[in-house]
Amino acid sequence: MVRLLCWRRPPIILCVVRMKQSYLPSETPAGLKYLREEDLLSLRGKDKKERKSFERIYDYDTYNDLGDPDSSSDLARPMLGGKEHPYPRRCRTGRAMTEKEPWSESRKRLHFYNQFYVPRDESFSDRKVVTFGTMEILFSVLEALKASLHIFSNANQQFLSITDSIELEFSFIESSIEKVLTYIFDKWADLNHLENVIKVVVPRFFRDLYGSVKTVAHIDGARRKDKISFSWFRDDEFCRQTLAGINPYSIQLVTALKQKKLFLLDYHDLLLPYVNEVRELKGTTLYGSRTLMFLTATGTLKPVAIELTRPPNKEKPQWRHVYIPSSNPKDVTIEAWLWKLAKAHVLAHDSGYHQLISHWLRTHCVTEPYIIATHRCLSKMHPIQRLLFPHLRYTMQINSLARLFLINAGGIIESTFFPGKYSMQLSSDVYAQQWRFDHEALPADLINRGMAVEDSSALHGIKLIIEDYPFANDGLILWDAIKQWATSYVNHYYPQADLVESDEELQAWWTEIRTVGHGDKKDEPWWPQLKTQQDLVGVVTTIMWVTSGHHSAVNFGQYTAAYSPPRPTIARTKMPNEDSTTEEWEKAFLKNPEHELGNCFPSKDQSKKVKSTLDVLSSHSPDEEYIGVNMEPAWETEPIINTAFEVFRGSLKNLEDTIDSRNSDPNLHNRIGKGSVPYQLLKPKSEAGVTGKGVPYSISI
Repeated sequence: MVRLLCWRRPPIILCVVRMKQSYLPSETPAGLKYLREEDLLSLRGKDKKERKSFERIYDYDTYNDLGDPDSSSDLARPMLGGKEHPYPRRCRTGRAMTEKEPWSESRKRLHFYNQFYVPRDESFSDRKVVTFGTMEILFSVLEALKASLHIFSNANQQFLSITDSIELEFSFIESSIEKVLTYIFDKWADLNHLENVIKVVVPRFFRDLYGSVKTVAHIDGARRKDKISFSWFRDDEFCRQTLAGINPYSIQLVTALKQKKLFLLDYHDLLLPYVNEVRELKGTTLYGSRTLMFLTATGTLKPVAIELTRPPNKEKPQWRHVYIPSSNPKDVTIEAWLWKLAKAHVLAHDSGYHQLISHWLRTHCVTEPYIIATHRCLSKMHPIQRLLFPHLRYTMQINSLARLFLINAGGIIESTFFPGKYSMQLSSDVYAQQWRFDHEALPADLINRGMAVEDSSALHGIKLIIEDYPFANDGLILWDAIKQWATSYVNHYYPQADLVESDEELQAWWTEIRTVGHGDKKDEPWWPQLKTQQDLVGVVTTIMWVTSGHHSAVNFGQYTAAYSPPRPTIARTKMPNEDSTTEEWEKAFLKNPEHELGNCFPSKDQSKKVKSTLDVLSSHSPDEEYIGVNMEPAWETEPIINTAFEVFRGSLKNLEDTIDSRNSDPNLHNRIGKGSVPYQLLKPKSEAGVTGKGVPYSISI
C-alpha cells in the first residue's frame, strides 16, 4: 500500500506523512479513496477456503474446534455459538470438518509448530517469540517437570497434610533448571524447525521465569512460608480476596436489606444444573454454593455462612447444609474442619468462575469479534482504528493458542478446574444469561452488582458501598483516565454529532460487532446506539478498559493463586457430612480431618500443572507495551492529540503514586492481607517477568 501510494503521489516524504495522518471516510483525499476501499476488501477475503499462515484475512466462525471426536468420543464437545449455546465468534480458519461430527472442525495436523491460523498481522513479534516464548514452552515446562522432577509419578497423588502442600509450593522454586533443560534438549533436539526454540527461547525463558519467581519468593521468604501458606485458614483473608484478589468481579450486595452490610458470592443457580453431571466425572465433585459476608466497622468483610446444595437425582432427594465459622480462629473441632472444607469448595467455584468467566470470557473471548470487525470495517487511516490498535495487539494469537491446548477438550482447564469437560459449556451459559456490553464498563459493572450507586457529587460519579474496595478504587482512576483520553480524541475527529452517524466505516464496524461478532445477542435492547460523540466515547472506552484494566486485574496476579490451599481449582471429594456412611464419617473424617482436607484439594499432578501454567500466564513479556507509555506515530502528527496523550500519561503517573500512597495507609485494611503483597495489579508500569503489577494496552498473554 505504501509503494502504491508513492507511485501515485511522490515524493516519498509526502507518502509517509499521508500514511501517518488519520482521515474520516468523508474526508479522505481523492487519491486515497480507492486504496482505502481495496485494502478493506482484501482483509475480508473473497472465498471460504482454508486460511494459510501468510494470509491476512479476517472472518468469523463459531467455537466448533475445541473437541476432537475423531480421536475419541470422550473428546467430543458441543459447538459454542448459535441458538443452543450462544457465544461470541472467533476468527475463521476454514479447516476441514471431522469425520464423526460434520459440524466440528478437525484438529488433525495441529501441534506446537502447526497451530491455528491467525492473520499474519496478529502474530507475535520475533522478540516476543524469542524472549518470552509461545505456549509450546509451557508444555516444555510441564513435560520436563514430569520427567525430571518426578512430580507426576502418580496422577492422583493427594496432599497428606497442609504442610505437604506447602513443601510442593516451595519445591517448585528450588527445582533444578538444568534437569529441565536437559530433558527438553534430549526430547526435541532433532526437530530442526524448533532449533531456535530449543537453543534460544527455552534457556532465556527459564532464566527470566526462574529469576522472577525467585524475586517474588525473596520479597519476604520467611513471611511467605510462615504466613501466606496458612493465611488461607483465616476468614478475613478468605473475604479480603473478593475485594483485592484476582477475581474482584463476583462479590455483590444483598439488596433486600435496608442497611447495606451483607454481601454475597452466589454460585448457586449457575452451578446447580451442572452438579449431577459433574459428579459423574472422575476425581471431582460439585455443589451449588452461596457465601454470605458481613461488612464490619473496620471496613473489612467477615464470613457469616456458606450454603452448599446438591440437587435431587435419580437415587437421592436434595441435600443442603449451611456451615458457619467458629468464633475462635484456633478452633479444631469437627465443625471447624467442616467450615474449612466448605471454604475449599467455595474457593474452587470462585477459581473456576474467575478463569472461565472473569478472565477468558469477559476479556479474551468477547474481544476477538472487536478485533475482527476493526480490521474488516475500519481503514488503517481511520482515527478510531488507530485509537484502538494498541489495545488489540497479540490477542488473536493468544486466543488461538488457548484453543490449542488450554480450553480444548482434555486441555489444561478441563483437567485442573472443577467443571471438567463442561468448562466451556458453563462459559457459554454465563454469556447467554449474564453478559451485556453495557455492563462491561467499570462503573456500570459496580452498579449492577450493587457495589456502588450513582452519585454526581462523588469523585468518579459513583459512590462505593464498601469504601475500601482496592480493585474498584484503583480501577475507577484508570477508567476515568481512559475515558478522558478517549473523549479528547473523539471530540477532535468528530466535532459534530452528525459526523458519527454519517461515518459509514464506523457504523459498519459497530453493526458487525453487534450482529455478527456477537450475533447471538444482536436483538438485545441494551446495546448502545452510535449516534453522538458521547455514544462513541462510551463504546471505545469500554473496549479500551476491558483489554487493559480489566484483563490486568484478573491476569497478572495469578501466580499468587497458583498454590492450592488458598485457592484450589477443584474440589475432589464431597463434604464428609453429605450422606456419609459410618466408615466415611468415623474412620476417615473424624480420625484424620486434615487428611480429608488434603484429599479434597487438587492432586499434586493438578497442582503442578496449575502452578506452571499460571506462572507463565502471569509473566510480562520484555516487549510489553504498557498503557500510556509510548505514543503511536499517528497521534504525534496531531498537536491536539499529542497534548491529550500527555495529559493521559500524566494521569497514569498520578495513579502510580496514588497506589503507593494507598498501600502505605494502615487504615486501608483490605489492600494488604496476611502474608501477601500489596494490591498493585492496576499499577500501570512493570518490569518483565512475574511482578503482580503492570497494565499493558492489550490482552497480550
